[in-house]
Amino acid sequence: MRISDPTLIGALAALGVEHEPGVSMAEKTSLGIGGTSDLLLILKHDSLPELVRLLKQHAVPYRFLGGGSNVLLPDGELPWVILQLERQNPEVRIDGNSVLVDCAADLGRTVTTCAKADLGGMEGLIGVPGTIGGALRMNAGAYGTQIGTFVREVQVYRAATGRIETLRGAEINFEYRHTSFAPDDIMLTVRLELPSKPFKEILQGIRICNEKRRASQPLNQKSAGCIFKNPPGGSAGRMIDELGLKGHSVGDARVSDRHANFFVNAGHASAADMLALISDVRQRVRERYGVELEEEVIVWKES
Repeated sequence: MRISDPTLIGALAALGVEHEPGVSMAEKTSLGIGGTSDLLLILKHDSLPELVRLLKQHAVPYRFLGGGSNVLLPDGELPWVILQLERQNPEVRIDGNSVLVDCAADLGRTVTTCAKADLGGMEGLIGVPGTIGGALRMNAGAYGTQIGTFVREVQVYRAATGRIETLRGAEINFEYRHTSFAPDDIMLTVRLELPSKPFKEILQGIRICNEKRRASQPLNQKSAGCIFKNPPGGSAGRMIDELGLKGHSVGDARVSDRHANFFVNAGHASAADMLALISDVRQRVRERYGVELEEEVIVWKES
């Protein structure tokens, strides 16, 4: 989707929204897959309601992209313009055990910043890629830690009302890799409450988690993390591994040799390649185990 109306382009500039035409979304996602569209960088959170109003007024469809670490975008010219929060200087403000974080902030850097202030609890999330906002949407978790445990307040743009609202942590339902945020909600800031913990203890926990990741995950390849959610009482990766599917590929989309629930872009994989691989693996698991695997990666569909 391209914006060519000079009136709209001028209105975007007046709002402080940066318009970058014809951006390859493959460069914005950890999978290295995605078509082309105009990118609108949001410099000020309070411009969002007016930005969305303008896009609707000019009949311009849009989608919001966070850090791009857990999504699979379509190929070709995308049917939406892409909105993204500016990520140059996201704020992390610490006051005692309370941490106010811009949702454009990198999750790993936020964990480290808090650790330096002797605030722990999120050590398991240190190697999870992406932004704080993305972690909130999926209730990111690893090694027994989930971010939802620490959420006390979230400022969010709600497309349903066209307003920026503040939700208390108790108003948000955090489940395994799922939250009650609407698909078109845009998280702006979050207030976390973290337990006090000596920096040395936090650092040790971080080192242990990093060692586990290096030993089991394809950190140097393009991936979106785990493709499937673990079924109740089971392991998607174990089932895929038992089927002998490590290294199985469709085009350049490949099941990782290191972790069977990580699918990697081994070259120039297309979205069609990755979707075909996901479908094939899901079918094989269904036939062998009678289990219907649910995607953890967020697949953007054009209709």
